[in-house]
Amino acid sequence: MRFDELNEDNYILFAIKHYENPHTVTKDDFFDDLKRFKLIKKIFKKYAETDKINIRLLINHILILYNVFGEATTPLLFYKIDSQYWSLIKTITMYLGRFPEYPKTELHSIQVDLNFFQLLQKL
Repeated sequence: MRFDELNEDNYILFAIKHYENPHTVTKDDFFDDLKRFKLIKKIFKKYAETDKINIRLLINHILILYNVFGEATTPLLFYKIDSQYWSLIKTITMYLGRFPEYPKTELHSIQVDLNFFQLLQKL
């Protein structure tokens, strides 16, 4: 399944297919991990509004997602988070070495947020 195929009807199945958390006992655990996408969106929204960000908390959420969803995290991030934050997603996934080089998609034309990148480099 590719990124451009994700929609409201299939993103849950996509997430389930790629979900690998040995500590998960119930479906609530799965949905708790899915809630991290909302938390990331809140962090991005606060950053857009106030120019303040808890960068370590953001990276923690994203790394946990990569630990449980693997490479499916990248398309899920772009699907679940509003397009106005895509430059931030691209910046952090590139910083973490998780932005796919191939196949070339419309995501490659998104500009990296240089201010956000400078914050990441200060870590």
